Amino acid sequence: MIVAVASGKGGTGKTTVATSLASVLGDRAQILDCDVEEPNCHILLKPTILTTDTVNLPVPSVDLEKCSLCGKCGEVCQFSAIVPIGKTVIAFPELCHGCGACSMLCPEEAIHEVPRNLGVVETGMAGPVEFVQGRIRIGEAMAPPLIRAVKARIRNNKFAILDAPPGASCPVITTVKGSDFVIMVTEPTPFGLNDLEIAVEAIKDLGIPIGVVINRSDIGDSAVRDFCRNRGLPLLMEIPHHRRIAEGYAKGALLIESMPEYADKFKKLTDDISMIIGIPSKGSSL
Repeated sequence: MIVAVASGKGGTGKTTVATSLASVLGDRAQILDCDVEEPNCHILLKPTILTTDTVNLPVPSVDLEKCSLCGKCGEVCQFSAIVPIGKTVIAFPELCHGCGACSMLCPEEAIHEVPRNLGVVETGMAGPVEFVQGRIRIGEAMAPPLIRAVKARIRNNKFAILDAPPGASCPVITTVKGSDFVIMVTEPTPFGLNDLEIAVEAIKDLGIPIGVVINRSDIGDSAVRDFCRNRGLPLLMEIPHHRRIAEGYAKGALLIESMPEYADKFKKLTDDISMIIGIPSKGSSL
């Protein structure tokens, strides 16, 4: 089973939910931090990193001596990553998505691909939980290829938990695509509701079931609950705005360490998700 934990905005408690969910599942779980621009699952889970792999993206390099300036490369590139200008061709590696179309369609075979470093994927163990995270290279803006490299480590025999980036942009869609279920973590405030609505609209076209966890549930108003009821979104859990949680988070402690009574609630959360999507919640069939 693959469950993505997402949020319409940062700071809602998405990572807090993802890490506690992984912790209660123990050796049945694999957590993959897909928030490659600011991964922070490691702060709470404190994994031992065992491997570090560099992730490269193939980008075009043009041999101008072979180039006939036919312009086909510029025509096929949807991202303007390679542009014929006058008597030359200019490549913009930072815009390239690595599709390879320009090199495949070049009639003169004047384009070859060279690697561009995006960042690294690190794997290890956080106690019994398998841990994977991506870390994008400083200054790099192309997160989706690195997120796909993180997701390539998903193991089919585990309950894979994907900690998505916040928001509703391309990195989020890249993360949740192919998941069996999406947990949307929000807070009961006007900002929380607004961004929840945007994120739900962005994900609904993927046809993935969505459930909602309300963090800091005893602040704000009932508008988020009303939205969930009106849209038929299951309300999976409510987490209070509690001093023990805030103090524990400041010390790098898991929510279920600060409030052990919530361990059973997170176990029930996995059962509820399994029931919604019709997948057994226990055993190797995950």
